[in-house]
Amino acid sequence: MEINISARNLSVSDRFREYIADRTHKVEQLSHKAQSFDIKVTRHDHSRTSGPEDQVELTVFEPGHVVRAEAHAGDKFAAFDIAFGKLTERLRRAADRRKVHHGHHGSIGTSELSAHDFAELDIRPVDADVLLGQAKVADQAEAEVDLGESPVVIRRKEFAGTPMTVDDALYHMELIGHDFYLFLDSETSKPSVVYRRKGWNYGVITLS
Repeated sequence: MEINISARNLSVSDRFREYIADRTHKVEQLSHKAQSFDIKVTRHDHSRTSGPEDQVELTVFEPGHVVRAEAHAGDKFAAFDIAFGKLTERLRRAADRRKVHHGHHGSIGTSELSAHDFAELDIRPVDADVLLGQAKVADQAEAEVDLGESPVVIRRKEFAGTPMTVDDALYHMELIGHDFYLFLDSETSKPSVVYRRKGWNYGVITLS
């Protein structure tokens, strides 16, 4: 496994490199097919408030998968420990999911999941009224915030729409540590989103 360390606004000491090297074996234990492990360290200067803060971003590249985690702390060692804890937990979940996936000899299709009310994955289809209600509340909250002359910044990202099942989309969402994941449903060929709800519940939204 290749290890890549990069830094911004600070230098990386040999001690920090050794600190990382002593812990990379755990990544290899949890991810036998890991191709590279990227560590990015950034120092943010908050001198007007709380002083400098270090951000550590960790990325493990596997064939067809990316696992990410990041954290902020007062120094890079503490930030790395926090991020590394998140990363190893996601790698462990990914390994467990692969075991379950192989044990069932295939993924569960959307029609089969919906027929059982998504019981297998504890997913609940979104209620349109609830979604509209949440959007209305969000709009009201935004209307109450005085942004002054601040410009509106819209960031656009475009990814290849690789068809996958709901189960695979949840798998990818867990790997990158996001609360939602946009994907192309392989069964319906429709754009869909899986998202995290309270606890270990999930939801799925599909465009008609």
